[in-house]
Amino acid sequence: MARTNSDDLLMEDDLAAAFLNNDDELTAPVETEEAAGEMVIPESDEPVEDEWVETDEFPGQLAVDVYETADQLVVKARTAGISKSDLDVSISDNILTISGVLSGGEDEQTTRWHIQECYWGEFSRTIALPVQVREDENSVKAELKDGVLTITFEKEKTEAPKKIEVQ
Repeated sequence: MARTNSDDLLMEDDLAAAFLNNDDELTAPVETEEAAGEMVIPESDEPVEDEWVETDEFPGQLAVDVYETADQLVVKARTAGISKSDLDVSISDNILTISGVLSGGEDEQTTRWHIQECYWGEFSRTIALPVQVREDENSVKAELKDGVLTITFEKEKTEAPKKIEVQ
């Protein structure tokens, strides 16, 4: 099926609906004569708030990579800016939990944010490990180096399945 340019465009009503807030007021950027065709966003002294995000209820997620070698299972997480004392790593019944606090994003002298893309605050990630691992202290190694947390587990030795003869 061939695409046309109109496939990428929103219908006028859809576009208007995308910019309406709960009070049905248009909140889209407005064009002014002084802007000579450039879009100008009206400024407001009110702080910008996401109504659907409650940071106290939903701690930030931690991105992880999980892979295995012949003898080990490795979990890596980018943890730049987090000190060892602010990390908590635990395992129970093959469930790994990494949590902590990333501090440093708040400045008491801030009067208005213009862009805030970095996450600051509590984070947590719980992972059901894909293979059985040994959980004793001698079989697990956790290292924080250059902003990367690497947790290495020894895989549990499993016996090959035994054939059971049906009689």
